[in-house]
Amino acid sequence: MEHLLNEKHHLVRKTLAEFALKEVKPYAKVIDEQETFPNETVKKMAKMHLFGLPFSTEHHGAGGDTVSYAIAVMELSKVCATTGVILSAHTSLCAEPIYRWGTESQKKRYLPDLLSGKKLGAFGLTEPNAGTDAGAQKTKAIEHDDHYILHGSKIFITNAGEADVYIISAMTEPNEKHKGMSLFIVEGDTPGFSVGKKELKLGIRASSTKELILNRVKVPKENLLGKKNKGFMMALETLAGGRIGIAAQAVGIAEGAIEQALNYTSQRKQFGKSILSFQNTQFVLAELETKKEAAKQLLFKAAKYKDLGMPYAKEAAMAKLFAGETATEVTQKALQLFGGYGYTREYDIERMMRDAKITEIYEGTNEAQKMVIANSMMKGVKS
Repeated sequence: MEHLLNEKHHLVRKTLAEFALKEVKPYAKVIDEQETFPNETVKKMAKMHLFGLPFSTEHHGAGGDTVSYAIAVMELSKVCATTGVILSAHTSLCAEPIYRWGTESQKKRYLPDLLSGKKLGAFGLTEPNAGTDAGAQKTKAIEHDDHYILHGSKIFITNAGEADVYIISAMTEPNEKHKGMSLFIVEGDTPGFSVGKKELKLGIRASSTKELILNRVKVPKENLLGKKNKGFMMALETLAGGRIGIAAQAVGIAEGAIEQALNYTSQRKQFGKSILSFQNTQFVLAELETKKEAAKQLLFKAAKYKDLGMPYAKEAAMAKLFAGETATEVTQKALQLFGGYGYTREYDIERMMRDAKITEIYEGTNEAQKMVIANSMMKGVKS
């Protein structure tokens, strides 16, 4: 699939690779250790029009496509997975739903600031007792004359506290479970809407992952996204697109880890020669490179399908599943090549290993991806 990349895609890769090395990598270790959200980097990303990359210029987007967006997340994540997921969550989980299902009024109100990067977006779906089983959530939206009252809470929300605009899921018909879910656009400064506990995480530590609290939040009816009680299907489609972003993050982490391992093993000497000259080291790196490239092809296939308007949920699930597993394996085996040094914070590889694991969990666990893939396969089987 990579041979299908056009000149614009190669330009995006070159530009983002240079930006990542110059503006992102120098701060990656510091923001990880201090768990500090990279506000200055986000501002620079906005100036580069990264937050509107896959959207049309008609709505103040950059006029790119999903493949370009995947490349951007991948290149950022090679040096800092935190920065990659900030872009991914904003683009796939907030801007994209408004772009797809928003009314013209909603698009005019929210997209210019979101796609220009003036405002950051987030998506609130997960709850303490509703992870993979989204239909079990307890947040309610009670309808009144010209508004809804939202009451409940969300957890593990990426960009929470830093975002200005949130897509929030709530039950408009609680007894109908997933068939009674709706989505709402909620502004971060709405009375009753607040940010709760910050999660202390293994990896992507500088990403703002927090709880959202909705205490009788009054949301005008015009902020209902799409149709009432159709939120579950919109959420599933949103997550399918989001999985392309997470697959790109995982591929980026893996690619960055392989580069780190190549550089280290070429310089580290044992028994009078570089450890890269040992066949065992070469075989390990060859295996990791092969799996990383396979993950990248699955990523580009899913992104291309989305750009062509083809069904891509299965492809996105396969890309995320394989890329996540690959990122975890690559970083662990790459760290092993560093020996004792890899276990220290002197090298970036230990951070990459910590960052990789989450790509197997958020926006649908590996097990959830297997369910999506299997369900797609069974549709073509006659009983």
